[in-house]
Amino acid sequence: MNKDYGTLSETVEGLKNQGYHLDLNIKQECLVCHQTQTELSPEEFEIDAIYRFEGQSNPDDEAVVYAISSSKQGVKGVLVNAYGIYADEASSALVQKLRQYK
Repeated sequence: MNKDYGTLSETVEGLKNQGYHLDLNIKQECLVCHQTQTELSPEEFEIDAIYRFEGQSNPDDEAVVYAISSSKQGVKGVLVNAYGIYADEASSALVQKLRQYK
């Protein structure tokens, strides 16, 4: 699945075209979709792909896009976060899960 889409916005759009319709966010212990009120604990989701973007002129523009799926919840979504994810208020279990992509 690790197709190179180009820009961050093209990657998010490409993933949506592949069925990753939900916008996911980090909450302390889990990922959450505010659209559906779905919460995914680290053991409930898989990381299907990761895309990294490095800012050409500004390190603050660095971001990571995660393609996330959960067969248990029957959902697929996209998590976009800055490289500073590990400084966010995420639990250590969630951070470890996001670092484990194969």
